[in-house]
Amino acid sequence: MRALALITAALFAAAAFAQLRTIPPDAKRAKMSPVQERIVVLDGKREMFAPGVRIRDAQNRIIVPNALPANSLVKYRRDPNGAIHEVWILTPKEAAQR
Repeated sequence: MRALALITAALFAAAAFAQLRTIPPDAKRAKMSPVQERIVVLDGKREMFAPGVRIRDAQNRIIVPNALPANSLVKYRRDPNGAIHEVWILTPKEAAQR
């Protein structure tokens, strides 16, 4: 019985590890720094986060806007109103790719 439980746990761990980080091809690349609450500087210009913005760090964890490091190299997407609604902080490997 313990062996079955161990195998099941290993399979779930392998499935979680296998989830890949996918950044949509239409995401744009920029430098981003937080200013206050929903305001960021995006390539030198002040921009707004959309309500419910999703920011993923380099480990693909969702972080709050205040946890965004200054001068982060990111890829981002906008909502239909033009506000930034998805952000991915790039890993060194992703940053090296053009």
